[in-house]
Amino acid sequence: MRISEEKGIDLLEHGDPIELGTQADAARRKLFDDTVTFIVDRNINYTNVCKNECRFCAFFRRKEAKDAYLLNNEEILAKVGETVAAGGTQVMIQGGLYPDLGLDYYETMLRSIKATYPQITIHSFTATEIQYFAQQAGLSILDTLKRLQEAGLDSLPGGGAEILVDEVRKRVSPKKIMTDDWLHVMECAHSIGMESTATMVIGFGETLAQRIEHMEKVRRLQDKTGGFRAFITWTFQPGNTELGGEKTSGWDYMKTLAVTRLYMDNIKHIQGSWVTQGERIGQLTLGFGADDLGSIMLEENVVRAAGTQYEMSINKMTELIRGAGKQPAQRDTEYNIIKRY
Repeated sequence: MRISEEKGIDLLEHGDPIELGTQADAARRKLFDDTVTFIVDRNINYTNVCKNECRFCAFFRRKEAKDAYLLNNEEILAKVGETVAAGGTQVMIQGGLYPDLGLDYYETMLRSIKATYPQITIHSFTATEIQYFAQQAGLSILDTLKRLQEAGLDSLPGGGAEILVDEVRKRVSPKKIMTDDWLHVMECAHSIGMESTATMVIGFGETLAQRIEHMEKVRRLQDKTGGFRAFITWTFQPGNTELGGEKTSGWDYMKTLAVTRLYMDNIKHIQGSWVTQGERIGQLTLGFGADDLGSIMLEENVVRAAGTQYEMSINKMTELIRGAGKQPAQRDTEYNIIKRY
């Protein structure tokens, strides 16, 4: 039976973490037995200039800052080439909202990547970026997505969701898109066969009820479109940010992760985060409902800018998964298994 919002809140508030982990692990096992997947990819941040200036972000710079940058096409292609050479199958291209860049910058980027490296999957641009591209071009979200898809965009990451409650968003990122905007971009993408992931960032001082509200909005859209491949929970990294504060605890993260497996009954894949939690907690997520550990990340800049940095390799990843009593497998963006270890 589907968990209600009331029951979800009760589980987060009063549920025993170990019991929740056991239930979440049983739900995972029914779907995947002992297989745990990961992907080899690279995050390419084409610019750190952003007009949104979110209070929780340590990565953005103003355009006039000394360390502000914008990558050109050749630099991006070189990074994609390195990814392919390292066995990567996906690039996640994301950046700030750079003033004065037209849609043609992104279309040229996508076309040149696909022409040079047709084998790479371009899983790129957050809903925040998509809406900005559309506004800059004077186009609808749907038409913008169609143009990007035609140029080579394969799927969308779930970034920019944070907590899908406007009360929280207005406090932590007042210039950023609001809840209905994020959901609308995702619905438009799904309508043209462009699947995506969904994310949630916890630790902004949101209530547990607001976390469930976020999950419920994603679950409802998934009922309608079926376009979300995975649900990924991250924790806010307060280092070097205007928002500041303390990191939420590992237990809070694990408990929330377990509830996402139980609550998000229509999204198959739940991803554990070693990137924000480190290897030890990353490994523990595999007993709390996660069936995937995301990417080994050949490059990552945003979390690193907040002072959190963990390194990963294929060998380390497979050992991590084996150490949790699971069977490691490399996947592609669509969660097809490429190789078992």
